[in-house]
Amino acid sequence: MSYCLGIESTADDFGVGILSFDGKILANIISAYTPERGGIHPREAARHHAEVAGEVVGKALQTAGITPQAIRVVAFSQGPGMGPCLRTGATAARALAAYLKIPLVGVNHCVAHIEIGKLIGETKDPLTLYVSGGNTLVSAFEAGRYRVFGETLDIAVGNCLDVFARDAGLHPEEGMPLGAMVEKLANQGQAFISLPYIVKGMDLSFSGLLTAAAQLLQRAKYPIEDLCFSLQETVFSMLTEVTERALAHTEKKEVLLTGGVAANKRLQSMLSQITDEHDARFCVIPKEYALDNGAMIAWTGILAYQHGMTIPIEKSFVKLKWRLDEVYAPWVRD
Repeated sequence: MSYCLGIESTADDFGVGILSFDGKILANIISAYTPERGGIHPREAARHHAEVAGEVVGKALQTAGITPQAIRVVAFSQGPGMGPCLRTGATAARALAAYLKIPLVGVNHCVAHIEIGKLIGETKDPLTLYVSGGNTLVSAFEAGRYRVFGETLDIAVGNCLDVFARDAGLHPEEGMPLGAMVEKLANQGQAFISLPYIVKGMDLSFSGLLTAAAQLLQRAKYPIEDLCFSLQETVFSMLTEVTERALAHTEKKEVLLTGGVAANKRLQSMLSQITDEHDARFCVIPKEYALDNGAMIAWTGILAYQHGMTIPIEKSFVKLKWRLDEVYAPWVRD
């Protein structure tokens, strides 16, 4: 049996996944960097990744029940992402590939989210809404590549929710990130407060919406529950509108929801409704595979490797702004 070890390190998570070439997930270990205050500091996150890399790789091998010599290919998240974090993961991947004398594959982080979603959700040709702290994309495969049908023009939806939560004085709790805390408070909200709704063609803008919500927060005129409710409703309505228009245009029969924000039940409900209306199947990826993880890198690495898409170590530079639609994906058939 052949195996691929994948390393994910685009942001705050350092993940290692091990998959067999037939798609069986043997290990998916994640060590998350949690800042003491504020958002992610790239250099501090990279330091965390460097400190835990050996331990996480070892734990993944132990969980998979295989030796390093059983690994046939090493894959790593080559971009997009935070430079220091990406470089730390790439260094670990290069070291493993060189030591084991096996091929190296660079993987696009966004493509990996889609491919692991297709594997876990057993979808073939979905329209995908990928929503996280760093990315907000509506995409579908067409003519050799995943095409972008809508995206954020400024900040990602996950970042919007997280910044608002920090402005509101919320702090991550064990097992409950900031986005989940906003969702919890939103479920208690009763009054809808009008906020800027900014959809430009098929693209979205969240920065003005965030500023308006933060200003209302400072005035202390409305309960935090109502502000969370209104923010969620506005943001998710924007996402649902763009997704529905892309669904009508592409006429896909499957809709895939992935990324860290995919766990939100209200967003799931909105998307489920539009897919029902368009006679499409709706698929939500389980949280452990929707979040940044090594399993998605390993699986996409396998797909790329099987089509000869390896990369020499000396050319394995990271790509901080590697767009989804720049990736040729010969393993996908129209």
